[in-house]
Amino acid sequence: MKTRRLTKKEMWIFAIGQLGWSILSGIVTTWLVTYYLPTESSVKEGALFYVPTGLIIFGALTILGLITFICRIFDAVTDPWIASLSDRSKNPKGRRIPFMKRAAVPFAIVTVLIFFAPLGVKEGEPTSPLNIVWVLVTLILFYLFMTMYCTPYNALISEFGKTQEDRMFISTAISLTFFFGTLLAYLPFALAGMLRSMVPYAWSYRIWFIVLAVFALICMLIPAFKLNEKDFVDAKPSESNAMKSLVKTFRNREFRKFSLSDIAYWIGLTLFQTGLPFFVTVSMKLDESNTMLFMGGMTVLSACFYPFVSRLVAKFGKKKLVICGFLGLALAYVITALIGTVPFLTGMLPGILIVIIAAFPMALLGIIPQAIVADVAEQDSIETGEKREGMFFAARTFAMKLGQSVAMLVFTSLAVLGTSQDLKSNDLKASAEGLRIVAIAAVIFCVLGAVILAAYNEKKVMDTIQSRKE
Repeated sequence: MKTRRLTKKEMWIFAIGQLGWSILSGIVTTWLVTYYLPTESSVKEGALFYVPTGLIIFGALTILGLITFICRIFDAVTDPWIASLSDRSKNPKGRRIPFMKRAAVPFAIVTVLIFFAPLGVKEGEPTSPLNIVWVLVTLILFYLFMTMYCTPYNALISEFGKTQEDRMFISTAISLTFFFGTLLAYLPFALAGMLRSMVPYAWSYRIWFIVLAVFALICMLIPAFKLNEKDFVDAKPSESNAMKSLVKTFRNREFRKFSLSDIAYWIGLTLFQTGLPFFVTVSMKLDESNTMLFMGGMTVLSACFYPFVSRLVAKFGKKKLVICGFLGLALAYVITALIGTVPFLTGMLPGILIVIIAAFPMALLGIIPQAIVADVAEQDSIETGEKREGMFFAARTFAMKLGQSVAMLVFTSLAVLGTSQDLKSNDLKASAEGLRIVAIAAVIFCVLGAVILAAYNEKKVMDTIQSRKE
């Protein structure tokens, strides 16, 4: 069957799907800890406690940390399983889009349900075990449906990107929609206050989560119904089962190097995204609405650099730019760690500096890594004769979720250090000292990611791809 390249318009239609799922991912990344580990100011406004917030697991971990750890074990099974099902699919409508159609609705619903733990209590009162079960079950389902949508979706990046030009354009488009989706997930910081006089504190956020989830669902369904996968892809289904395919994927030495650096990236990025509301309210001592202002400024400024990334890649290659992105992001986190220790880093100034410094690295790290995965998947298919894009992108999805979960575990454990409160208290809140330690941890992970990626052999990958064209 003869296939064709996507037009630029069709590439943007595809990218709208990423806008949808990044909103849902952003809601959980931004709000899981913020909602279930309320700050002192939010408690005064009516925030309730749903799960214990103290370090009650081995004296070092929180309940949320344990929950994310359990989700990682679950993901270790489901990510390669879904990827294998997609790679092996013989559905006449395609290997990827049918999965996306089935996953979109439950993905959106479960995202909202995470924040509907039923039994909230006031500060100092014991929380119900039912809430722990609620958060655990809904978060496991969230990651399941996220995998069902994102793994097939990401596999299409390589299959739709038939040339390096197409691949970079698609990576740029989905990076842009990813950051704008993440930005939209911050909207409740700016909008919840207008509802607080009419509804309880929790509902002032839940209402906006519902609105965002409905919009995200529409976005996720647009490429699923507007693009006919068979018009662009005519791939032979893989014959390998999940475990065999996973083993083959990680036999690729360059992919192993990239994956380790990618995990470090997601830990560093998520520590910042999760911590931003706390850096604003606790470290900078500003109103929480400024969280949206800083994130919006960073997203818009980062988008201004997007047109230049492809040209920079053509001149310097992907590897060098990603390493620069890691180090630039680390510098922004250094500024974050210095808040409150340097006299002039007070008020709005540190937030403005972080926005300016982080914008360009965010553009580099938002676009290029997806293109690297597509490159390695193509290189592997040339060398093995088997197209397993789903498994390669499943590994990246797993790296993202692993990084996010480790970051949430690290954040909830470190953010409360340095406080005068009982660390096993049921209503423990973040401290400025703990947040400084979180920022330092983010710096370490970003530098680690740069060091690991330095071993990636980009020349070998690109030479293999070029050899097929010749």
